[in-house]
Amino acid sequence: MKNQRLTVSAADTAVTGVIDHGCEFEGKLCFTGTVRIGGVFRGEIFTPDVLVISEGARVNAEIEAGAVIISGEVNGSIRAKHRVEIHRPAIFRGDILTPSLSVDEGVIFEGVSKMAQSSPGMTKAFAAVSKS
Repeated sequence: MKNQRLTVSAADTAVTGVIDHGCEFEGKLCFTGTVRIGGVFRGEIFTPDVLVISEGARVNAEIEAGAVIISGEVNGSIRAKHRVEIHRPAIFRGDILTPSLSVDEGVIFEGVSKMAQSSPGMTKAFAAVSKS
C-alpha cells in the first residue's frame, strides 16, 4: 500500500476560481484546483483539492474537500481528506472531520472536531459526530 500525503500545500495548485469580497453565491460548488472565497457563500462545496476561505469571508456550508484553509468566518461542517488549517482571525462554528487539524491561537472555535484517518468510512464517522 502506497503512503498518501497528509498535507496539501495551497501553493501546489494555481487558484482556479475566486468568489471575492463583494460577491455572494448560494448553491452547490464543485471544482478541482484551488478556489478562494473572500465574499459570502451559502450551500455545499465539493472538491478533492484546496478550498481557501479568506479573512472577511462568510461561509455557511457543508464542505467536503482535500484541504481547507480558513481565515474568515465558517458555519457548518467540514470533511477534509488531508487537513484543515484555521488561522487568526477566523471564527469557526460546526463540526470537523479530518486526519490533520491546525488551529492558531486567537481563533474562535465552537464545535466538534474528530481526527480520523482518511478513508471511505469518514462519511459514517462524520455522520456520527454530527448526531452527537
